[in-house]
Amino acid sequence: MGIVNVTPDSFSDGGVHRDPDAAAAAARRMIHEGAAIVDVGGESTRPGHEPVSLDEELRRVVPVLERLAGIPVSIDTSKAEVAQRALDLGAELVNDVTALRGDARMAARVSESGAGVCLMHWDKVGEVAEVWRFLEQRLEFAVDSGIDEDRIVLDPGIGFGKTVAQNFELVRRLGELVELGRPVLVGFSRKSSLGRVLGDPDARQGPLSASLAAAVTAYERGATILRVHDVREHVEALTVAAEVAG
Repeated sequence: MGIVNVTPDSFSDGGVHRDPDAAAAAARRMIHEGAAIVDVGGESTRPGHEPVSLDEELRRVVPVLERLAGIPVSIDTSKAEVAQRALDLGAELVNDVTALRGDARMAARVSESGAGVCLMHWDKVGEVAEVWRFLEQRLEFAVDSGIDEDRIVLDPGIGFGKTVAQNFELVRRLGELVELGRPVLVGFSRKSSLGRVLGDPDARQGPLSASLAAAVTAYERGATILRVHDVREHVEALTVAAEVAG
């Protein structure tokens, strides 16, 4: 899953894709490099981010989505109206960092559309097992809301409310989440924990080399989807990892 943030303030690529033509070109390049889908988002979720209005989020993402007809796209949003507009424009999956808690209308919109949905954990935790329990509960809620279980993806939320140690433990114990029976998405690309474990306590992001190591490790522990900024390099690393695994 390639990342296209149409924002001025995302932690790694804020401002890079604010022009719709540039964003669409980046998305097409990612597909060419081997991405299975591109995740378009119009509101940053970095620590300390400023929430944006519905109109502003639509203003950011709609022109990009209009330029990506025929391209596999997911929409990174917690607003039901943004999700609906994106689905109308061909989005295949709603990537909701609130796990259907941010907008009471979201579950119904996803259910009615037949699209997929990714449910992410975003909260501080005392122990990693709390993440699995939360996602199990949200999975049950989604199914009870009419969303086909086969269309649900789970995301442990690397970097969202967790300590550096917890982020690495989440990947180390990813097999426990895989046991819930749904595809697991991991987004460790460029996260600050990667830079901090390499010795910089003030790191705001990690290097590509560390992102690749985290992605391969997550793949080996059962991750189905890797959400990344650098598609070509990750595709190459994962191709080799798959060959080694046989």
